[in-house]
Amino acid sequence: MDIFEKMKQGELILETDPDYPKLYEALLRGMRITGQLNASFHTPEQTRNIISELTGQQLDETIWIVPPFYSDFGQFIRFGKKVFVNSGCIFMDRGGITLEDGVFVGPNVNIITENHAEQPELRHNVYTKPILIKQNAWIGAAAVILPGVTIGKNAIVAAGAIVTKDVPDNTIVGGNPAKIIRKIKME
Repeated sequence: MDIFEKMKQGELILETDPDYPKLYEALLRGMRITGQLNASFHTPEQTRNIISELTGQQLDETIWIVPPFYSDFGQFIRFGKKVFVNSGCIFMDRGGITLEDGVFVGPNVNIITENHAEQPELRHNVYTKPILIKQNAWIGAAAVILPGVTIGKNAIVAAGAIVTKDVPDNTIVGGNPAKIIRKIKME
C-alpha cells in the first residue's frame, strides 16, 4: 500500500515513511497551484480550470469558487454540481473531502480532515479521516468542520460553529462544540 492509500485509510503517516517524499511533492504541488490561483484575478471559468488541475476532477460549469481558496493537497477533494464556495476557505483534504450537489460554503470556512497524534514524540506525524458534506447543506461563515464528520442533507451549520460530530439531515447546529439547535421545517 502506498502512502496515499495509507493516508486515505486513516493510518498515522510517519515522516520516516519511505514514500514520504512523494507526499511532500504532492503538498508542494498543491501549494504551487493554489498560489497560482490566489496570485491574481481569475474569471469563474479560469478558477474552475485551476481547481480542476488541483483536484484532478473536471469541475462542472455550475460550480462557483471565489478565491482566495487554500488547500494543502487538493487531490482528494470532490465537488458535486451547483456547489458554491465563498472566499477565504481552507480545505485540508488529505483524508478526502466530498461536497455533494448544491452544497453552499460561506466565507472563511475550514474543512480539516487531518489531525496529529497526542503523544509528543509522534505529534509531527499526521492521520486523516474523511469529511462528507451531503446534498444542499449550508456551512456558515467561519465554521470549522473537523476530521471524520458527515454533514447531513439540507443541514445548516451556523456561522462560527466548530463541528466535531456528525450532523443529521435537515438539522441546524451551532456553537463550540456544535450542538443541535433545531430541525429544519421541510415544506
